[in-house]
Amino acid sequence: MSTPFPFTAVVGQDDLRLALLLNAVSPAVGGVLVRGEKGTAKSTAVRALSALLPEVDVVSGCRFSCDPDSPDPGCPDGPHEPGAFASRPARMVELPVGASEDRLVGALDIERALAEGVKAFEPGLLADAHRGILYVDEVNLLHDHLVDLLLDAAAMGASYVEREGVSVRHAARFLLVGTMNPEEGELRPQLLDRFGLTVEVAASREPDQRVEVVRRRLAYDDDPAGFAARWADEEAAVRARIVAARELLPSVRLGDGALRQIAATCAAFEVDGMRADIVMARTATALAAWAGRTEVLAEDVRQAALLALPHRRRRNPFDAPGLDEDKLDETLEEFGGSAEQDGNGDGDDDPDPGPGGGPGGQPEPDDAPQGDGDAAARPEAGESGEPQPSGGAGEQSPARAAEPFRTKVLSVPGLGEGAAGRRSRARTEHGRTIGARRPRGALTKLHLAATVQAAAPHQRARGRSGPGLVVRRDDLRQASREGREGNLVLFVVDASGSMAARQRMGAVKGAVLSLLLDAYQRRDKVGLVTFRGSAADVALPPTSSVDAAAVRLESLPTGGRTPLAAGLLKAHEVLRVERLRDPARRALVVVVTDGRATGGPEPVALAGRAARLFAAEGTASVVVDCESGPVRLGLAGQLAGELGGTAVTLDELRADSIASLVKDVQGSRRAA
Repeated sequence: MSTPFPFTAVVGQDDLRLALLLNAVSPAVGGVLVRGEKGTAKSTAVRALSALLPEVDVVSGCRFSCDPDSPDPGCPDGPHEPGAFASRPARMVELPVGASEDRLVGALDIERALAEGVKAFEPGLLADAHRGILYVDEVNLLHDHLVDLLLDAAAMGASYVEREGVSVRHAARFLLVGTMNPEEGELRPQLLDRFGLTVEVAASREPDQRVEVVRRRLAYDDDPAGFAARWADEEAAVRARIVAARELLPSVRLGDGALRQIAATCAAFEVDGMRADIVMARTATALAAWAGRTEVLAEDVRQAALLALPHRRRRNPFDAPGLDEDKLDETLEEFGGSAEQDGNGDGDDDPDPGPGGGPGGQPEPDDAPQGDGDAAARPEAGESGEPQPSGGAGEQSPARAAEPFRTKVLSVPGLGEGAAGRRSRARTEHGRTIGARRPRGALTKLHLAATVQAAAPHQRARGRSGPGLVVRRDDLRQASREGREGNLVLFVVDASGSMAARQRMGAVKGAVLSLLLDAYQRRDKVGLVTFRGSAADVALPPTSSVDAAAVRLESLPTGGRTPLAAGLLKAHEVLRVERLRDPARRALVVVVTDGRATGGPEPVALAGRAARLFAAEGTASVVVDCESGPVRLGLAGQLAGELGGTAVTLDELRADSIASLVKDVQGSRRAA
């Protein structure tokens, strides 16, 4: 085994290290989600934590790490006799993003279960992680069916494996630690809430600190064992402090005053449910124990809020993460009197003033965008409504998007085989059973009736003499299932001068934002192509990050001619590249335009030829007709005909949402 990078040698990242150490002191805190850009020591710090955890006692020979003092009565390796036990280091188990369901929860030997009635069970990663750490790198890219299994195990503290009437259950209580880059997409709200704490990390901008990071990393790469030996004393000191804090933890008093501050803080930030209050209470208690105190102070409550609330206060994916620290300090000060009477005794209502406690009570500049997602998304230029200096002649400042609204289900016709999601019909590993087939590779979902039917004619030839069914490998049948897949919704938006009316573009942006929110919930990819002036641009390559999409859409300027052909050709190129990356993911193209094509020779004819490329490939499409006024040319309808799709008006777009109109497109395609 390679020597891990020492935890105490990590430079900076104080919040990350504190959050991990608090979970080491009190695993009941509920784990850590680490968000940040690549190359910020996220994985390094997490992997180094396992070396600091105290050893655990386990029942000798138990594959499920049962505690000898209170073994699991339902353990598949049980029942356990009292006595024999062994000590081993706490495990850190890594869950790969592409892991299978069987690798996570374990697998039954289906053939032996049917033929012999034996529960031959091979434990999975959840069993290995019991009483240890389960680490998921790039947790936001984890497949939905694995997320569901993690949620179940985290909620119940146990893992269940079901295979056609044969079931196995074992304990699975673990510290869940995940790392992610927000640019690659957000987490589902259900999984996000399961992380007790969250930390935002970024690379230091201080040259001296960056120099020290490089110096230590090079020294570690040259001699890992020697580098670790130089930090052995610091590691031992932290390990001893964790043990001492664990022993002190039961003696820490969380008084009524601190509880009132916790409840008031959660209420002030309007977090959903009561999990935040419980996590804050456990975190504040762990902070006190880590500091060697038996009393929770206001400063513990403040630090607990900064770690436990940022990921819970987001009302939707467009909200910026983080807390308004001025508001936090005001809440703690308002409800701090009770804590003083409760025995803190120092008479200091605010022992650790936040950023708002400086001269004049003004927040630091870096705090300003955190409480205002719209301000964070708004471009710096063009606020006054003046034309942008760098965008060419006729360019206008970006129009503000209308309020998002709930959309109806948008889906692509037919039956796909793409990545699991919640959008269109597809053949998947999960969903309703629609048939059976011979397994290709390992058997994952047994079709019991088809297996029995395949084995039944051969029982006499196989010498069956008892009640058991004699099953061979060739008899096994895999269940074919139909579920839902995620799709790529590619918006092709006309940003030319003819579309520049603010009310019109605001409505269009509002509809696109609505679909972005829907795509986030249904695990889709979304892309954005814009065209104006003399060219088309990929404003947003296909991504699952709704934050990035919302920012790009909000800052979209308008003006100039209408190179419709260039926009369609750019969209066609985006789809071509995306098919190479993910051939199974189907696409829906949404063209938002008034249908005019100007600039260059024969612009209308060129646009028609570009549109027919999509029709020839069978790409599902819809054209949102943004033409207004008493006289309408019907150019968008002609474009829709060339695309093989359907046209709808801008009024229909806003009234019924674009998603409901796509269902009409599906119906027309099926009728054709």
